[in-house]
Amino acid sequence: MAPMTPPVSLDAALAFRTLDDGGLSAPVPGHFSNGPSGLAPEKGFPFGGLLAALCAQAMREGLALTAPLRSLSVQYLSAARFGDPVDFRPRLLRGGRNVVYAAVEAEQDGRMTHHATGTYGLNADTPPLTPLHLPPPPLESLDPKATIYGPMSPHFAQHVEYRFDGGPNILGGNAGKPVVERTWMRMADRRPLDEVGLCYLLDALYPPAWTASSTPTPMTTVDLRIDILTDPTPRTAPDGWAFFEFRMLDLGLGWTVDEAAAWGVDGTPLAISRQRRKLLPQRGA
Repeated sequence: MAPMTPPVSLDAALAFRTLDDGGLSAPVPGHFSNGPSGLAPEKGFPFGGLLAALCAQAMREGLALTAPLRSLSVQYLSAARFGDPVDFRPRLLRGGRNVVYAAVEAEQDGRMTHHATGTYGLNADTPPLTPLHLPPPPLESLDPKATIYGPMSPHFAQHVEYRFDGGPNILGGNAGKPVVERTWMRMADRRPLDEVGLCYLLDALYPPAWTASSTPTPMTTVDLRIDILTDPTPRTAPDGWAFFEFRMLDLGLGWTVDEAAAWGVDGTPLAISRQRRKLLPQRGA
């Protein structure tokens, strides 16, 4: 089953309006909800990957940055609402010829929803060492029907095309096995893969912990850190495709920690991320 054509693309969602004080503003459309697509968007919350992409783009646009994004760290302070504008106010922490440090605060109706810091820096011509080198399985070798579209898939998944390697394993498919999901991914509109696309896709899957049990525990993201290792190009990410591995590192004490990695078609490491989630109390528990 193919994804529906989203009413608004990622590029359209990243189109900011400039505020009188120099800040930037953008609404969060409901089809970027993390709630099940068979229910109203308000049954979920704005997708963290989109909010990360908005933070990265707000710092780039608001501060006129030209160097590549190397690291992005986002703290999700409170849930934003759909429809109402989210205001982004980027600021330069320290500028330099080789490395630039920036931050951005996002608020909605005077309430801060998330905060991010970004490191932007110029690349140097040094010999590459690629310990993350992992040739992915050929795209054409995987079943295009192995995907997650359906009434229980999140709204944000309609913007992504998936092709799983042995999955999807949500709802207990990895019980008793390593908690890992591997999949090719690209934006459904086939936009070229870039830094904001990586920010989106590195969060565009259910929590890996949900593959270890048939009764997944509700959870919310607290921190997300992304490190871009190599800027994707049409050669390493043809037609926008990249290969992703999502792995649970820890689950306990009311928290879970995951990591994700992205590779180009030739095994070039593109990016890694780490995400901490807080398990939410169960009703009646």
